[in-house]
Amino acid sequence: MPSSISSSEAPGAARYVMRGDYARVTAADRPGVAQPVPVRPIPAQPWGRILLGAVLLLALLVAGWEEYWRAYGVQPGFANSFGLWAIQRRRIDNGEGAATVVVSDSRLFFDLQLPVWEKLDGERPIQLGLEGTSPLIFLEDLAADPKFTGRLLIGVAPQVFFGGNGYRAGALKYFRKESPSQRIGQWLSMHLIEPWFAFYNFDYALDTVLKRQPWPERPGRSWPMPVRRLAITEADRNTYMWGKVETDPDYRALMRRVWLHDLAASADDPSAANRQEKAMQQVERAVKAVHTLQARGVKVLFVRSPSNGPYLEYDERFFPRQTSWDVLLARTGAPGIHFQDYPQLQGLEQPEWSHLSHAAAEQYTANLYQIIERDFWGPGAPATHPQGKAAQ
Repeated sequence: MPSSISSSEAPGAARYVMRGDYARVTAADRPGVAQPVPVRPIPAQPWGRILLGAVLLLALLVAGWEEYWRAYGVQPGFANSFGLWAIQRRRIDNGEGAATVVVSDSRLFFDLQLPVWEKLDGERPIQLGLEGTSPLIFLEDLAADPKFTGRLLIGVAPQVFFGGNGYRAGALKYFRKESPSQRIGQWLSMHLIEPWFAFYNFDYALDTVLKRQPWPERPGRSWPMPVRRLAITEADRNTYMWGKVETDPDYRALMRRVWLHDLAASADDPSAANRQEKAMQQVERAVKAVHTLQARGVKVLFVRSPSNGPYLEYDERFFPRQTSWDVLLARTGAPGIHFQDYPQLQGLEQPEWSHLSHAAAEQYTANLYQIIERDFWGPGAPATHPQGKAAQ
């Protein structure tokens, strides 16, 4: 291309060579000087047919991915997103502050069946449980919210609660700062995508599938085993175990291997003293929040849901009841239900040691409700319970 500056002209002057549509004046790479930039005209193309072909290819790929996961046994369900959690949390501030509310890790989240409770109680609880996340941050949030005056069930899984795990604690920050566009996106997803597409779940995203592909073993390098899908979540966050965990032996064995990997000893594990110190910090957080709620008239009840097999062995080894659960009840002064104290809460099916099967969860909910009404919240319940424990 000819130079844009004539050698006979004074420095800084510019002569622009324009050839039809092939060049235009633009910002210079030297201050004060504009340079011609080559421009290639776009040739005429059958853009309508190209667009149609791209749309058809996309539809074919989506249909193939959907069919693949449906053949695997996946069914549509609502994503347990922060947006879905925020919808339920807003109910408290929008006139339902006197409701029964559940804060928990995944155990009471999966095991408490809202339809069963509603059938027995007449009202459906607000479910605020989240997987792998201590309920303490949400307990503290409710304690600081004067609009909440109802009844509170607090799920306690020792590893998560006393370990202070916060895998999905970001839900609270999301709730406080959720934008209008995020609310609209959540509504669109719940009405146009999630009820119809089985693959629309974090476990089946392409990047997630690629990340969990096996890699060659190397000395000193272990690859993580991420938790796979365990449950089906409904629009109001009623959640129950996915049938594949119950009926597919290979998938159930996979989930057990995931838990064994998670429970295995690691060089990063805290010492016994550090673990106990951490546990007592969680207890003190609970004491402050519970006392605030009780002063406002809120009925608070801790619930230790069932576990068995290696998971129960782990809990009892690292978080003995005498130095964790019993201390929690004594320090808070709140009552509690431990599954080992009630025969009707024991012996229920737990395919992967940590959560109840769907049918077992329905039975557990009915039995738990009867205990709560008889011993804690019903009209004939005793006014006080020694160290928070009910008589058997």
